[in-house]
Amino acid sequence: MRRPRLLAGLAGLALTGGLLAGALPAGAAEPDAAPARTQAAAASYSWKNVRVDGGGFVPGLVFNRTEKNLLYARTDIGGAYRWDQAGSAWVPLLDHIGWDDWGHTGVVSLASDTADPDRVYAAVGTYTNDWDPGTGAVLRSADRGATWQRADLPFKLGGNMPGRGMGERLAVDPHDNRILYLGAPSGNGLWRSTDSGATWAKVTSFTNPGGYQQDPTDTSGYNSDEQGIVWVTFDESTGAGATATKTIYVGVGDKENAVYRSTDAGATWTRLAGQPTGYLAHKGVLDAGNGYLYLAYSDTAGPYDGGKGKVYRYATATGEWKDITPVAEADTYHGFSGLTVDRQHPGTVMVSAYSSWWPDTQLFRTTDSGTTWTRAWDYSAYPTRSNRYTMDVSSVPWLTWGGDPAPPEQAPKLGWMTEALEIDPFDSDRMLYGTGATVYGTTELTRWDTNTNFTIRPMVKGLEETAVLDLVSPPSGAPLISALGDVGGFRHTDLGAVPPMMFTAPNFTSTTSLDYAETKPDVLVRSGHLDGGPRVAFSTDNGAHWFAGQEPAGVTGGGTVAAAADGGRFVWSPEGTAGVHAATGYGTSWTPSAGIPAGAAVESDRVDPKTFYGFHGGTFYASADGGLTFTAKATGLPAKGNVRFKAIPGRKGDIWLAGGAPDAAYGLWHSTDGGATFTKVSGVDQADAVGFGKAAPNASYPALYSSAKIGGVRGIFRSTDAGATWVRVNDDAHQWGWTGATITGDPRVYGRVYVATNGRGIIYGDTSETGGGDGGGDGGTDPGTPPAGACKVAYRITNQWQGGFQADVTVTNTSATAWTGWTLGWTFPAGQTVGQMWNATPAGTGSAVTAKNAGWNGAVAAGGSASFGFTGSWTGSNPVPAVFTLGGATCSAA
Repeated sequence: MRRPRLLAGLAGLALTGGLLAGALPAGAAEPDAAPARTQAAAASYSWKNVRVDGGGFVPGLVFNRTEKNLLYARTDIGGAYRWDQAGSAWVPLLDHIGWDDWGHTGVVSLASDTADPDRVYAAVGTYTNDWDPGTGAVLRSADRGATWQRADLPFKLGGNMPGRGMGERLAVDPHDNRILYLGAPSGNGLWRSTDSGATWAKVTSFTNPGGYQQDPTDTSGYNSDEQGIVWVTFDESTGAGATATKTIYVGVGDKENAVYRSTDAGATWTRLAGQPTGYLAHKGVLDAGNGYLYLAYSDTAGPYDGGKGKVYRYATATGEWKDITPVAEADTYHGFSGLTVDRQHPGTVMVSAYSSWWPDTQLFRTTDSGTTWTRAWDYSAYPTRSNRYTMDVSSVPWLTWGGDPAPPEQAPKLGWMTEALEIDPFDSDRMLYGTGATVYGTTELTRWDTNTNFTIRPMVKGLEETAVLDLVSPPSGAPLISALGDVGGFRHTDLGAVPPMMFTAPNFTSTTSLDYAETKPDVLVRSGHLDGGPRVAFSTDNGAHWFAGQEPAGVTGGGTVAAAADGGRFVWSPEGTAGVHAATGYGTSWTPSAGIPAGAAVESDRVDPKTFYGFHGGTFYASADGGLTFTAKATGLPAKGNVRFKAIPGRKGDIWLAGGAPDAAYGLWHSTDGGATFTKVSGVDQADAVGFGKAAPNASYPALYSSAKIGGVRGIFRSTDAGATWVRVNDDAHQWGWTGATITGDPRVYGRVYVATNGRGIIYGDTSETGGGDGGGDGGTDPGTPPAGACKVAYRITNQWQGGFQADVTVTNTSATAWTGWTLGWTFPAGQTVGQMWNATPAGTGSAVTAKNAGWNGAVAAGGSASFGFTGSWTGSNPVPAVFTLGGATCSAA
């Protein structure tokens, strides 16, 4: 079940064309329309993830060593997270990263300050080659990631490069926390900050830059990049008070010279004598209490490969090296990487066989500093396995991948790409580890040592790391269906619940394109990647079940696919040499399409079942015979960069096209004659995706949504008047890096928009405006005066930053009578005030607040509840209100 992150992460290949500086010349299509007008202020929107829970590689987990339950996770393309112990969920920390800095969503290392737990640092940058045009940076926060400052570096960092599971490359001196070290790739050496990460300078006394290359022949610069300095570890026993720690160990991407030490606070460095050679030291973890440095080695950088490995123990006092590898060398077919020590029980160590793909990964544990080891699973009698653990994935059931493999494989797997492995420094029973798809953990770890079965569960709620390639929101059935990198895609019947299973039969490694029949939305088609095929599939029950179609010769990948408005025809433009093809029925046979080049993007008209459209190289194409023949129509459209187009439901020939590149044609175009002519929407500086949703109240034209740059500002924009005016609906705290793959509104809920990200999953927004999906209106009536105790309130601060915060409130009807409306009141105890509110209408002045139900959520059945949220301001402190009232009665606390 190998799930590489390359496809999702390598979206940078396509991105670079859209992220270069340049001018925007006039296109050769129809002249510009009247300039689009924009509103500077964002509409009132709340943002959440469509839940998948995980979906990508988690290469690093970092516990703070002085504060209990302070834990961070880093991802290769999806930002960083902090664990919320109360909510048992992860809180995203880098959603503020904008379009121009999309590379900073790749996190190569994290460091949590043990001297000041409020401080956390992130080394960011996605690629070291030219796929990422920006340089790396070190982000620093004094409020646990709520807000950040940035120090730009003169080189790139590679959060999605080979070796990203090694580390941590960033470390804070546990005594003098002004001092940080950063291991750099690409021959840039070791760097140091002496002012808490504000400025950085190269450590010139450290002369080995770490020249190991995964594949020196790779001309793309991806596998041929030099690994550099891969981890930094302080020996806290060699410092005191605020004096800089004397002894520092550094791991280097060099198979002959992998470990160095300084005993004079970084002034000079020496290669450790007697160290093993022929391997890369993925991790170096010090147990200062026992005086042992443990090292996990592999013959390659990972995270996908590694055929041999070693585990060593180095005695810091005597210089003795001891081979403590858990497996005989002859039986080793994997490298070692995940490495952790139990801070409560010196001598207890765990290590992972990160590259053991088949039949499963392996975890090893010792309680005597490596003299003897036990395994997470063994063979009782091959191929039957005896596991020390039970996997419970009921909270994320798709982790079985719908599989029922033959022994010794099992579903779900214990994991793969298991390079992050940590025992809680305060709780020996709590262990977490990252895989290529999730974070697993247990709170019963010490049962291992008594041969008692313990349970491993996903601990990934809130961490959303899918790369989104396509989205559709049909007019009936499931509100959203997704095409995702690495995990295929899902049918989302409840946006707030984890879907039971990804698409199966067939299970694409990545789904590249989706479509539904506009007038028969139970009919869907998808295309995607799958080694050996099939790479196209159909559904007749709104995506609940799928069956594979045949494919023409020459197909190598999914490409794009379109369904006729009535579901009777399909057009497919796969990757490879096959070219565009058309089919009637469900892909049992395909006919080559004439008049359209291979590789063209294809879409269907949403009214006429025989009309299909295509685009390639700046030319628009149309077919009136079900995709058998295409005719070139408008030219002069963007010939460079990514271009996406869609046809409006209910209006034949009404098409919107977005895309281009900054040094060529770039923007948004509109056609109302089936693509014969296009008018460029003036005032839209750049646009990369366009979608449609339910029309605004009293409007007849669908709402338009675009990931665009309008009025010089990048963001998610909405128009309710066919593109004449636009309003930005996101804000600077909600940007999510690159959002150009796809976007769609919801045809059933006004204001709802689904945003695709490249590593932060599917984001959806709802407006509190009148008629919006989760807000609007002042309808409903007050429930009157309920009896005491007839209501219960849960008030939770979900995010806080200097001077501001965000909170969610849930009010529950604990009476035996249904409410037809409600008004909740409270007074802030420290002078806080409400800013924006969604899903309810605010009133009151100053710190005295009332929140009245929106038009859609006033009816609350007995035992039911209603929720709303708001942003607010605070100074000094931000305590929770002590008393809530509903209709004059005091509510109890949830």
